[in-house]
Amino acid sequence: MTNNIYQKITGELKITPAILNITQKIKNVSVFSKEIETSLGKEITELSNIILGGAINLGASDVHIEPKEKLAKIRTRIDGLLQNVTPLDLKAYEGLLTRIKLLSGIKLNITDRPQDGRFSVVMGPLKFTKPDSGSHPIEIRVSTLPTEYGESIVLRILNPETLVELEGLGLRKDLLETFRAEIKKPTGMIIVTGPTGSGKTTTLYAFLRSIQKPEIKVITIEDPIEYHLKGISQTQVNPKKGYDFVSGLQSIMRQDPDIILVGEIRDLETAKIALQAALTGHLVFTTLHTNDAAGTVARLTSLGAEVSNIGPAINMAIAQRLIRKICKKCGRLEKVSVLDLKKIKKALKGTSSLLIKEDIKTPKLRRGLRVPRAKGCKYCNFTGYRGRTGIFETFLVDDEMEKFILKAPSIATLRAGAIKRGMITMQQDGLIKVLKGITTIEEVERVTGPVKK
Repeated sequence: MTNNIYQKITGELKITPAILNITQKIKNVSVFSKEIETSLGKEITELSNIILGGAINLGASDVHIEPKEKLAKIRTRIDGLLQNVTPLDLKAYEGLLTRIKLLSGIKLNITDRPQDGRFSVVMGPLKFTKPDSGSHPIEIRVSTLPTEYGESIVLRILNPETLVELEGLGLRKDLLETFRAEIKKPTGMIIVTGPTGSGKTTTLYAFLRSIQKPEIKVITIEDPIEYHLKGISQTQVNPKKGYDFVSGLQSIMRQDPDIILVGEIRDLETAKIALQAALTGHLVFTTLHTNDAAGTVARLTSLGAEVSNIGPAINMAIAQRLIRKICKKCGRLEKVSVLDLKKIKKALKGTSSLLIKEDIKTPKLRRGLRVPRAKGCKYCNFTGYRGRTGIFETFLVDDEMEKFILKAPSIATLRAGAIKRGMITMQQDGLIKVLKGITTIEEVERVTGPVKK
């Protein structure tokens, strides 16, 4: 059962069958732009429905409506990157702003400071939807920000149909086995790290969906609840009412949970209670903002947590990023360049046993090797990529690693120690996906930085 006591979705936008027929034909940004332009001059309700329905059908995560001196422009984020859609005249922009504010419960007369709100969209089956699922609500988180020429609007689209199972995260075979084993442990802490938009919440929800069953009590505390999961008690922080991560965790501990999900550890008090929960018979899932897995320990100690509690509490630290997958319609396999082959061989040195497990024969790492190259077509919005997958690095805290952590090593030392013990870095994981034909070297370097020659 989902606990909605700390959450209110202000309004509901229903996409009519007529508009739904239009939006389901939107297969790329070019068509999206034309449909928006066609709806200009019509009722503002129709324009807003086309914008939201089209973005949802494209699988966009965000819509940005940004006023300029003479026009406003619409951009949408697909596969992690913003793409220009179409300009709007200022009259249409003002109508959209008012419509969105009314739907999301944002005050119309406040224009000089940021505001946040939310509403839901109800539409019929989409390409993400199972055939028998019918209509489903999609939550829209709204943020307005005063800028030089008006209020910038960002609509965050939280479509529950985009959630994936553990098997859909893009894990290597060895990591999938490791994750399955670790999330079945009765106690300890699993921390997922990475910047905003790296897929941390998706990974945590995949954990919960994989292990949730009637005999296990799961409680979450989130800011905000991004997706609603059946059979799980979810709560959302509300500092104005005195319900923050610290007070929420204290209350949750009195509810006798087996598993606790803490949306993010941001301060010492939250860290202390979460670590204590992991040490006293609970399995805790949480996130941290760090650059890599090794930064987990340093981040917790910088918050003030005691090293003597960190090592015994943590079972596994994960860092992840999202990379775009090569478009299946236009992507091509081309002979690898001498320079790229040199970089791949150097980066993957010492991983031959893992490559074999991934069905990649090491003798193939020769000049005849063929790797994906991005081209671009209508299907992928002329980017060369369609969809995303995760790249990961993970280290387990066993007895030896626990003793190592007690010495309070630097991030570089801990990272070197984890690699020595077999950790595959995110960049190496990305290059393995290149060899498997999933993505390109350029995409891996875009996300993880240049591969050393």
